Amino acid sequence: MVKKDGLWKLTQLRALMKNVQPSGWSLIRKKGIQALIVTGEDAHQSEYSTERDQRRCFISGFRGSYGTVVILHDAALLWTDGRYYQQAMSELDPPEAWTLMREGLLDTPTITAWLATNLPPKSVVGADANLISFTEWTRLQNSLIDAGHDLIPLSENLVDKVWGDDQPAPIANIVLPQLLRYSGRSAGDKIKACRDAMRENGTTILVVTALDAIAYLLNWRGSDIPFNPVFLAYVILTLKDVHIFIDRSRLSQEALEQLKNEGVDPIFHAYEDIHVYMKSFVQSCSFEKDKMWISNKSSFALHPDVATIQKHTDITPISVMKSIKNVTEIVGMRAAHVRDSVALVKYFAWLEDKIKNTNELITEISGATRLEQFRQEQAHFVGLSFTTISSVGPHGAVIHYAPTAETDVPITDKELYLCDSGAQYHDGTTDVTRTLHFGEPTSFERECFTRVFKGQCRLSTMVFPLKTKGNYLDTLARESLWGVGLDYLHGTGHGVGSYLNVHEEPIGISWKPHPDDPGLQPGMFLSNEPGYYEDGKFGVRLENVELVVPAKTPYNHQNRGFLTFETMTLVPIQTSLLDVSMLTDKEIEYLNNYHVKCLEVLKPLLQGPENIQALKWLEKQILPISRPNCNLVR
Repeated sequence: MVKKDGLWKLTQLRALMKNVQPSGWSLIRKKGIQALIVTGEDAHQSEYSTERDQRRCFISGFRGSYGTVVILHDAALLWTDGRYYQQAMSELDPPEAWTLMREGLLDTPTITAWLATNLPPKSVVGADANLISFTEWTRLQNSLIDAGHDLIPLSENLVDKVWGDDQPAPIANIVLPQLLRYSGRSAGDKIKACRDAMRENGTTILVVTALDAIAYLLNWRGSDIPFNPVFLAYVILTLKDVHIFIDRSRLSQEALEQLKNEGVDPIFHAYEDIHVYMKSFVQSCSFEKDKMWISNKSSFALHPDVATIQKHTDITPISVMKSIKNVTEIVGMRAAHVRDSVALVKYFAWLEDKIKNTNELITEISGATRLEQFRQEQAHFVGLSFTTISSVGPHGAVIHYAPTAETDVPITDKELYLCDSGAQYHDGTTDVTRTLHFGEPTSFERECFTRVFKGQCRLSTMVFPLKTKGNYLDTLARESLWGVGLDYLHGTGHGVGSYLNVHEEPIGISWKPHPDDPGLQPGMFLSNEPGYYEDGKFGVRLENVELVVPAKTPYNHQNRGFLTFETMTLVPIQTSLLDVSMLTDKEIEYLNNYHVKCLEVLKPLLQGPENIQALKWLEKQILPISRPNCNLVR
């Protein structure tokens, strides 16, 4: 039997690359391609995908959620960002065949810059146009043409051919309704709002490809992608009809009935028919009268089909609509975070007791399993919102570390423990990180933890004008770290869905601007998660989910309106890890007030003999702190 290891996969792929026939797309007529671009996205440009769509992982071994692979006949490279440097180095298979390109560092060239320098003259680069967005494809193609090369869409996916019969089968899970008592707005009303937006910009057709946008629009939820309650489908809205592309046998009777009761009578098509339908639909349109709204984030393969019609390529109105939660969703998110905080308090109380008072061995995996059990006890629990990052010591420096049987180690009182976790509830989605030490941290660990807390506090208490873009706030969370030459290589915050994706576009807080960021508005939920990572030693991260709310200010310059954040997460910060002498009076007041709120909200939910341990732990953790009598505030 042939051993299908990483080297075998690369060899097979390169053989296929040599035999690609020239296409009418290519300006350069010669057999074969000199480079292949492989992404990890699916045809909907999802951050996370089904197992069948994880081609980047199959060919490289890298399991992270972000990165692009480039294969040449004599080289294999992975571009990924600072979240995954450590993980990629340990997962690329075989390591000697791969070069890690650390995206975000000043000396790392972009993919197109590297290809322009390293490809032979007049090379042809191939890729699956279904799996790359219109924006990214256009950028790549223009850059390659400028360098004397070309980018062509391949008629078949070469990685799939190497994968063969071992490629997982397509997913066909049942689709269920998201009840109105959780969604707060009917599908019919959402569709009406979309049509109003279409009329405003003169479009007559709206193509929806993002899976979370489709789930939100139809008030349906699925389970095709782990941790993300979405399902594979497309939607096309006209000013008159609703077209849904999905295998209808997957739809529960409850989902169909709810959609009908919410005023929607759709026309169903097979999921696979989207390209054929788009082509015939466009041919029936009038260039003068019809204009299609199709996001430039949708796949490039859909866009050539509409080359003969006017296009509007902004993000869809659904993206902004779902990011601004309605009153019902806000109430649900608030309640979900309270229940989730109860589960975390129970877990940390249980964990500290096991480590300090028993000889029982608790590992990264067994700890994460116990945390999930505490969450399962909570009302409306559906599942986790991502794989729990349960990481000890040096594993904490691997930003998206997930323990395996091979890497699992005990949680002890000798090292920092970083736990980043979240859950999906019918009424909300959570994401929370706490870093703890059950013994005596080093002075540097304590300083780093304190500086990370200062950054989180600074961002959480900031007042800013309405529609400020998230990247304008990013430096606030880094200020204390930057002051001593430290930093972290990931964004500070991401949007959070309501029983949808835990990473929700189009908003976020990062040094990189989000190109479609509409600006922060009341009702938006974001994470606030600064960190610091010492490779090979430890990681520190603190994460709360914040709700954007109106700020009370004595003035309102030019009636613009000002905003601030309300923290939804109610899990104590470990004060024994803080160097209190580094905190300002304002930061101490903030933390003490936050802990008072944690106790006030959670104590009534931690009554009864089964909760004695958790309540005692909570009461100990929220004891007020004060700064020693010294003038040292760094």
